[in-house]
Amino acid sequence: MITIGRRIEVRGIVQGVGFRPWIYKLAHEGGVSGRVRNDSGGVIIDAFGSAAALDGFSRHLIETPPPAADIVDVRWYEIAPETLDAFTIGTSASSAALRVSIPPDLAACPECLAEIVDPRDRRYRYPFTNCTQCGPRFSIATGVPYDRCATTMTHFTMCEACQREYDDPDDRRFHAQPNACPVCGPRLTLLSKDGREIPAVDPISSAAIAIVVGAIAAIKGIGGFHLACDATDDAAVRRLRRLKRRDAKPFAVMAADLDDAERLAILTDAERALLQSAARPIVLATPRPGSPLAPMVAPDAPLTGLMLPYTPLHHLLLRSAARPLVMTSGNISDEPLAYRNVDALERLAPLADFFLLHDRGIESSCDDSVARVIAGSPVLLRRSRGYVPRPVAVSPPFPSPVLACGALLKNTFCIGLRDSAYPGPHIGDLSNLAAYDAYVAAIDRMQKFLRVEPEIIAHICIPTTSRHATPNRDRSRSRSPCSIITRTSPA
Repeated sequence: MITIGRRIEVRGIVQGVGFRPWIYKLAHEGGVSGRVRNDSGGVIIDAFGSAAALDGFSRHLIETPPPAADIVDVRWYEIAPETLDAFTIGTSASSAALRVSIPPDLAACPECLAEIVDPRDRRYRYPFTNCTQCGPRFSIATGVPYDRCATTMTHFTMCEACQREYDDPDDRRFHAQPNACPVCGPRLTLLSKDGREIPAVDPISSAAIAIVVGAIAAIKGIGGFHLACDATDDAAVRRLRRLKRRDAKPFAVMAADLDDAERLAILTDAERALLQSAARPIVLATPRPGSPLAPMVAPDAPLTGLMLPYTPLHHLLLRSAARPLVMTSGNISDEPLAYRNVDALERLAPLADFFLLHDRGIESSCDDSVARVIAGSPVLLRRSRGYVPRPVAVSPPFPSPVLACGALLKNTFCIGLRDSAYPGPHIGDLSNLAAYDAYVAAIDRMQKFLRVEPEIIAHICIPTTSRHATPNRDRSRSRSPCSIITRTSPA
């Protein structure tokens, strides 16, 4: 048998999704030796074996990737053969490749959910349970390549049991960067609105009890804070609406499972599939007559916004509350989403009766995505958690890196790079300084992940009679908006 060598470069969403351990197993099953490692552009594989073995290995790589992976490009070329006895997983490297390979945050998988409800499991009721197929990704990433040291989990040292899982290629937590357990991982804290800790054996159960009797909770999730209350309690919903300064816009509701969602809305097969997808967006659906939802959840609205739990914390909270909960963005209307503990305690204290916090940092805030099924197909109305930073393929490719800044209202920026467009997370109305600061920070983070400095900026200009007037203060004198393209470097 003649041994040949092949370097395979895989681009796309291939980090943080169990891709390297899957490649490791694929190589062992196919009689291929070599190594695999992350780099800043994706995954690099040096594979050695017979031509038939490498052809089969490459075919399986393309045709049967892990469920959460999204391969957009595979390239390979011959390299000098090496005589190796095994296939190994190497340390991450850096390159000049311009790709984001960090996946979006992924909804809790069935295996992890089974653990948190099993009293015999060491992760019983642990709200930060995750594996290579689920858990936080983009929201905790601080850099590329996607490794634990480049996430907000770097401050948590794994215990012996978690480290064994992390090091075992046959374990589903092999190189799961947010891997943790009650011994070594993040913890929940229950606080009063003035910041005092509330003693609680089980903070989730205590929070559920308070919500059921009418309280409003500020809950730190995966990409930011929610304001939560009992969705069947009209008085609680009215109070939240008044405090949040949200007169009539519908609130999103989280149901414990699909059966509960069916009691609240009339769902099509496409809507059921969208609700249960890994992205777990808010899905706009037709409300069911006689639904137990309070009228003030969506006054006079033709559609109900529903979502299912997407973190272990949400699953445990909904099980304890045993009723649907309003889960609306943690902010006053038109302000940016609160996602850091200190900021949330300051800004949300006038709105919430108590806080359910944790100490896992959020690097990039991500509000809930919103979708609707139109003509049988899902359409994203707000693209954020669960989708960002997944790119959108474009053709023809961008000749130069482009930053599209988006509009003043319902803002989302986008970076165009080669054959991909990278929409950023939903930002919202830029009419106040805090929202604008959040917008600039989000752009800076995406540029950092892409390692790119845009050469062209596309933005909207609203001419006014006064060159110093802002769109928000001088809209009555504004003329029609116009598209502006600005070069930041010579053509």
